[in-house]
Amino acid sequence: MSSLSRFALAPLSVAYGAAVRARLELYRSGALRVERVGAPVLSVGNLTAGGTGKTPLVEWVAREVATREGRRVCVLTRGYAREDARRRVVVSDGVRVLADARAAGDEPLLLAERLIAHGAAVVCDADRGAAARFALENLGSEVFVLDDGFQHLRLARDLNVATVDATDPWGGGRLLPAGLLREPVAQLARADCVVVTRAELAEDLDALRARVSHLARGRPVFAARTRVVGVKPVAQSVKDESTRDAAVEVVDGALSGASPGAQTPRAVAAFCGVGNPRAFFENLRRDGCEIRFARAFADHHDYRQSEVDGLAREAGRAGADVLLTTEKDAVKLRGLRFDVPCYAVEIELEIDDAAGLFGLVRAALAAGDERGARGGNC
Repeated sequence: MSSLSRFALAPLSVAYGAAVRARLELYRSGALRVERVGAPVLSVGNLTAGGTGKTPLVEWVAREVATREGRRVCVLTRGYAREDARRRVVVSDGVRVLADARAAGDEPLLLAERLIAHGAAVVCDADRGAAARFALENLGSEVFVLDDGFQHLRLARDLNVATVDATDPWGGGRLLPAGLLREPVAQLARADCVVVTRAELAEDLDALRARVSHLARGRPVFAARTRVVGVKPVAQSVKDESTRDAAVEVVDGALSGASPGAQTPRAVAAFCGVGNPRAFFENLRRDGCEIRFARAFADHHDYRQSEVDGLAREAGRAGADVLLTTEKDAVKLRGLRFDVPCYAVEIELEIDDAAGLFGLVRAALAAGDERGARGGNC
C-alpha cells in the first residue's frame, strides 16, 4: 500500500480504532455478556487480518487434545468465504467429512480432513456459542477449539492463544483499513500465551520474542516453525508418462526433508491463494526449489478452469514441468483438469517447547472441567 493510500485511509483507521476500543470496554464492563458453554474452550487467534499460520496451530491443539487426553474435540469456526455465511454447516461429525469446500470454506474442510483420523468434529457457524451447544447435544463434544477467536469476545475461553506472524508481526503498524491490525498491539496483554509462527523466516527472532513478551506482559511466548513433510497429488497429467515420472522425482527430491541447500535446486512453478503467499514461496526456496514462476491469488480464491489452464501454460513457458500449491488451495482444485502434474505441499508445525505449550492446554482443560462441574453458562 502506498503512503498516499495509507494517508487517505488514516481517518477510517481512527474511526475503526475507536469502535474497537468501545467494544472492548463494553465487554470489560459487563455491558455485553460473555457466554460459557459448559465445556473447556481453547481459542487460537491473532491481531492481524490475513494469514498468520494459525490454522496449523488449531490443528495441532485439536489433535493433541484428542490423542493425548482422549477427549472428543470440536473445532468451532466461522468459515470464511463459504457460499452461505448464515448457515450452520457440520463439516465433520468426527466420523465422516460431510461438506465440500463450497459449503464449508477451504480452511474448515482442510481441518476436517486432517483431523478426521483423530475423531475431531468441525462446525462452521457465525454464532460460535450456538454451534457449541449444538455440538454438545448432537456430537458428544467435550472440548472446543475456537478458530480465529481472539476477537470473538462473546464466547468465554479457558485458554486464549494469540499468534504473531514472524514475517509481518504488526500488520504495517496501523489498524484496518490503512494497515492489517484488527486491534492495537497492546491487546496482546489479553493473551494467556503467544505463539510466534513462521519463526524460521524471522529476521531477528530473539528481538521479536522480547517485543512480544513485553506486549503480553511476560506471559509465555513460544516459537513455531513450518516444516515441509511431503507432497500429495492434486492432479496428474496423463498426457505424458515420462513427464509425470520426472515431475514426481523433482518433487520428491526437492521436498524430501533435506536441509536447505543440500539438494540441487529443482525447477518448479508455484501458486497459492493464502493470506501470506510470500511465506509459502520462501519455504519452498528454503527446501531446495527453484521457483521459475510464482502466482499469488487473493486469500480464499475460488479457482476457475481458465486460471488453471493459464498456470499450466506459464509453467511451461518458464521451464517448469510441475506445479506446487498449498493444501488449503488443493481442496478447491479438485475436479479441475491439469495439463501438468500439480502437487499440494504438506506441512506441519515444530514448536520449540511443545511440552510447555501443551502443559498450558492441559491446565486450561482442568480449569474448564472445574467450571463445568460447578454448572451454569455464566
